[in-house]
Amino acid sequence: MDLVGLSLPLLLVFWQWTTTTGAAGSVGQSKWAEYFPDCGGKAQSPVDVATVQTQYDPSLGPLTPLGYSQHGNKPFSLYNNRHTVVVPLPGWMGLGGLPWQFTAVQMHLHWGNGAPEAGGSEHTINGQSSAAELHVVHYNSELYPNMSVAMTQQDGLAVLGVLIETGEEANQAFWNILNYLGRIRHAGQSVSIPAFDVQSLLPSDLGRYYRYNGSLTTPPCFQSVLWTLFTETVKISHTQLMKLETVLYASKEEADRVVMQDNYRTPQPLNDRTILSSFPLESVKVYTAGEITAIVIGALCGCVGLAVIVRFIVKTIRSTSSWDVLPSVRPAPVPRSPIRL
Repeated sequence: MDLVGLSLPLLLVFWQWTTTTGAAGSVGQSKWAEYFPDCGGKAQSPVDVATVQTQYDPSLGPLTPLGYSQHGNKPFSLYNNRHTVVVPLPGWMGLGGLPWQFTAVQMHLHWGNGAPEAGGSEHTINGQSSAAELHVVHYNSELYPNMSVAMTQQDGLAVLGVLIETGEEANQAFWNILNYLGRIRHAGQSVSIPAFDVQSLLPSDLGRYYRYNGSLTTPPCFQSVLWTLFTETVKISHTQLMKLETVLYASKEEADRVVMQDNYRTPQPLNDRTILSSFPLESVKVYTAGEITAIVIGALCGCVGLAVIVRFIVKTIRSTSSWDVLPSVRPAPVPRSPIRL
């Protein structure tokens, strides 16, 4: 998850960090905590969601995007910040259905490198990654004056995570971003784009999701994020994904070109956190080793018994058929003498 609204000292340090390590992908992640202590904390993001270990919370209701579709006539901007593409969002957009009022700040994407089965999402479900991931970032405007203050507080941020898969058809909503990537190919470039309906990027079902407390997924890794990860994925075409994976550079225009790829953080330990779900987990019977052994033995015994019964039936049928083909033992008819008148 990338940021806008960082204080100037933090922004300068983070700029130096990304300059020396390249795109914010797997390179250098193990050393983040040396420069940003929070990156080694116990409540880091992203995480792998093991669905059988989630806990149903009936108090989690559907989220309500506020003003997402009311984009107005003022254009949006699109920005290459060296490790992702960012769309700052107007302040009238927000999010309802959370403990406090949250105001939208920006949205951005994470993706891989196009290799088969490589993935590109930050969060994973049961160890399986998606092709890409969209993040919509909000700050707690009810308690804090701005993003810079809120991001350092435990209850300061709320982020929507949308997993992206590939399909045959293009997703028209994502063209609102992808069509303009060629104008911001190099780090530091920005362009104005037509405003569009931000909610069209989200899944249709906003009532089924996972919820947990976590962090920013890039330095400084502040543990200030209330994460909402939707279970329903959205789809883009293979062509759209390829455009996302190949068009942008993490380098300046005059520098050697470094393709912006693998800009995701690997899943972090869950530690003692619990991932909540807004829906009850479907009943799944988990068998012990002893139960599995008993089931296997019972199945084998059943097969042996069935084989014995079939053999007995076949033998009986053959025995009965042998009587049906015995030659007749009736005496031959005696010819009658002709009758004389």
